Amino acid sequence: MQNLDWDDLRYFLAVTRSGSLSGAAKSLGVNHSTVLRRLSALEQRLDVRLFERFHTGYAMTQAGEELEEKLRAVAQQIELIERRLAGANTVLSGIIRITSTDTLVHGVLGPTLADFRSVHPRIQLQVVVQNTFLSLTKREADVAVRPSNKPPENLVGRRVGSIQTAIYASKAYLRQAARSKRSASDWRAHPWIAPDESLGHLAQARWLAAHIAPEQVALSADSLVAMAGAVRAGVGLGLLLCLLAEPDPGLVRLAAPLPELDTQVWILTHPDLRKVRRIQALTGHLQESLEKHPFIRRDGKS
Repeated sequence: MQNLDWDDLRYFLAVTRSGSLSGAAKSLGVNHSTVLRRLSALEQRLDVRLFERFHTGYAMTQAGEELEEKLRAVAQQIELIERRLAGANTVLSGIIRITSTDTLVHGVLGPTLADFRSVHPRIQLQVVVQNTFLSLTKREADVAVRPSNKPPENLVGRRVGSIQTAIYASKAYLRQAARSKRSASDWRAHPWIAPDESLGHLAQARWLAAHIAPEQVALSADSLVAMAGAVRAGVGLGLLLCLLAEPDPGLVRLAAPLPELDTQVWILTHPDLRKVRRIQALTGHLQESLEKHPFIRRDGKS
């Protein structure tokens, strides 16, 4: 028995259960000739006939019945192990390192990642908050969720929509400005919060440079979340992402979102990782969740 091929024995058991070569072939997903070949090979190794061949099907000989009895418990154990291994293989596990900006981590990703973990509890998530692109080619991160109108060409992924930007002020600041008789529509009459030089590549920074004098900038910051905090504190007016500002009852939008400041949102990974199952699971979940987010506009939709 120790010299027998388990695959041959598996073919033998399939014939015993179905009673025919065609039935065994169907259950094993092979053709008729393969079953016949494997069965013949087993009989040659054992030097005994295991089945009598009839027009109506196959019937076990006494030797076949003895072999089937000996194999029954072994087959059950092997099939149980196979089912357990197959089940374990469907449970995703491992570490995924995600990089995103403070704005998306603060305003979007928290609940989304919590939902993902509830479905895949054996996956460990590591979130790296970084307002510039990390090098995914060096595996500093596995997945990037980025607001960018020009994502790196070496990465692959999908665009889920865009986020809008508008001018906001706090209610407290506007009450103070009204007492000073400064109109909320006269933007040049107010101090402003601006991105600092490290965020000079942003469209918000370019818009402010074109419309607001440098001396009107009361505070600059290297974080859009920090800018929203300064506007909330009453320092002045600011260009804020709507996904950060709209849910805040203490902030007031002073004008419609500026279309030229719309920023695309991308889910990206390195080409070598896109077929890794846990990466596919996360990027698919992120796409579905972000496309439903109330402050991420689907392309072509308001």
